[in-house]
Amino acid sequence: MNMPELKIGDLVASKPIVQGAMGVGVSLSKLAAAVANEGGVGTISAVQIGFNEPDFEKNTVEANIRALRNHIKEARKLSPKGIIGVNILVAINEYREMVKAAVDEGVDIIVSGAGLPTELPGLVKGSKTKIAPIVSSGKAAALICKMWDRKHQVLPDLIVVEGPEAGGHLGFSKEQLESPSCPTLEEATKEVIEAIKPFEEKSGKKIPVIAAGGVYDGKDIAKFIKLGASGVQMATRFVGTYECDAHEKFKEAYVKSTKEGIRLVKSPVGMPGRAVSNKFLEALDKGNIPVKKCFNCLQPCEPKTTPYCISTALINAVEGRVEEGLIFSGTNAYRIDKIVSVKELMDELVKEIKENL
Repeated sequence: MNMPELKIGDLVASKPIVQGAMGVGVSLSKLAAAVANEGGVGTISAVQIGFNEPDFEKNTVEANIRALRNHIKEARKLSPKGIIGVNILVAINEYREMVKAAVDEGVDIIVSGAGLPTELPGLVKGSKTKIAPIVSSGKAAALICKMWDRKHQVLPDLIVVEGPEAGGHLGFSKEQLESPSCPTLEEATKEVIEAIKPFEEKSGKKIPVIAAGGVYDGKDIAKFIKLGASGVQMATRFVGTYECDAHEKFKEAYVKSTKEGIRLVKSPVGMPGRAVSNKFLEALDKGNIPVKKCFNCLQPCEPKTTPYCISTALINAVEGRVEEGLIFSGTNAYRIDKIVSVKELMDELVKEIKENL
């Protein structure tokens, strides 16, 4: 079996690898362009993307929209022929404005999770931008297909299936994640592939399914391709690259991490997340961390009762203040033992894929 290309409508990636978005600021234009140049799909994280704009604290929404536009332009400049995507969380308060800005800049794909992206088709109507929801089950995939088809007469151009071993916010409850019966990524992937078949047959359109969460090497990628996935999404692995946009201390935290030191953490928006243990999490275990500044970023975060400000925590981490911040990671972060170039990583993955297909 040959390594397949990843076909998303009229877009073709020579390697079936989507670089997952990591925010705040871990995957911006530099990393996305590097992955796109190597034949994968590079993805910019839009969440609080304007964090280093001079007016971020005073004009957060405007700073985020401006930075999003600039990073899409920069990624396109660095990778004029590559496929560039943007991940925009449904839960952010300026969702519509951010989607419209990305479409205006001609981004290739918008990926949306942390909620059902019911409005997304209407927001990209008339453009060439592809749309991809993130789901954790076949039920969610079928629901989105049904809603989009009924209201907008469109289907997803791509579906990302995120399993329980992913980093960042997870589409499972803490109880589910800690239960032996929690569905594996393999189970969820097969379930989604089956759930969308009626929609593919009705429309005559192939909807690529991308497996995400805990995918680490080419052997993993080959396994999901054999299961019927069109490719995989990988995020954690790309932190261990020179081109990753995060501070070197953020990358070092991954290299120094242990299997036991990667744990679940509660998020202000109710969803559990996974992160590298540090002094910040130790402090959080003892009680809430007072919020000094609210950025009004996510729904349904309530500043008076939130355990901590997730924006401040993520910004601290990406800027190198790692002991004061939240270092989101997938379950396999501890396996990263050195920093390499994106080209080296992609070459290694392709070699492993071919050996295992």
